[in-house]
Amino acid sequence: MTGGMTGRTCVRFVFLGLFLVFFAATSRAQLQGIVDMHAHSDPDTQPRRIDALELAREAQKEGMRAIVLKNHQMPTVQLAYTVSEVVPGIQIFGGIVLNRAVGGINPQAVEQAAAVKGKLLKVVWMPTVDTELGAVRDGKQTRPFVPVAKDGRLLPETVEVLKIIARENLVLATGHSQPADSLLLVSEARKLGITRIIVTHPMPLGMTLAQMQEAAKQGAMLEFTGNPVLPFGPQGTISIKPEEYAAAIHAIGAEHVILSGDFGGAQFPPPMEGWKAYLAAMQKAGVTQSEIELMTQKNPAGLLGLE
Repeated sequence: MTGGMTGRTCVRFVFLGLFLVFFAATSRAQLQGIVDMHAHSDPDTQPRRIDALELAREAQKEGMRAIVLKNHQMPTVQLAYTVSEVVPGIQIFGGIVLNRAVGGINPQAVEQAAAVKGKLLKVVWMPTVDTELGAVRDGKQTRPFVPVAKDGRLLPETVEVLKIIARENLVLATGHSQPADSLLLVSEARKLGITRIIVTHPMPLGMTLAQMQEAAKQGAMLEFTGNPVLPFGPQGTISIKPEEYAAAIHAIGAEHVILSGDFGGAQFPPPMEGWKAYLAAMQKAGVTQSEIELMTQKNPAGLLGLE
């Protein structure tokens, strides 16, 4: 069993290595000015490629402008503050994900994260790993989950968190919410005056093109992350073709889209190499350099208030 797994792992990394060699050579300068709204690193409770210090140093060396550190289980504002003190030349921000580890939809957790010295909280993600989508299989609940809505209406605590986001001028990210709930979040956020909204993983989570266009019409940014279009797993498979991303981007409009990494997982390439391969794959799929610059630089910088 061990030998078989090792063999499959070797096949995966050989395939991935060839992919990176083929694509990365055309994208060496493309990380200049990039703002990554979705970066994973150690320390974490699951295996990560590199720690936050190494991530920041490598991103700074490549000329990236800013990174938002994401952790599914704990706020990253303190980590962002420390890394910012150690690594100059790049802006590092934090976030909080409202999973069970922080009490779910917990307004007080958001209040405290926003008050941490440095004021580096930028993104509040609705639940990710603890959503109903991940907890219900074949109509049966397999573990506890954190709802954001019930019977087509947002829960009172969800609305309270949205009010804090509006007051603190933070970014709302819909997390791993099902598409209908994401649209509820976008609509209520706009009513409350929130202008910085991200729909997380719209295609992997099953959003239709019409739903994505509706979210964009209401002022949300659709986030297309890199790992679904890169080969991983034993056979070097991909879950979404770059051409599918490109078609959706052109149907929605690049002005309503951000490209993020979501790298850092042990099964994916190192973040900087992943970014280079991702951008090269998108260019090969028909996304122009000007569109890439809009989606990786101007749009996310606007979300963070860096303009």
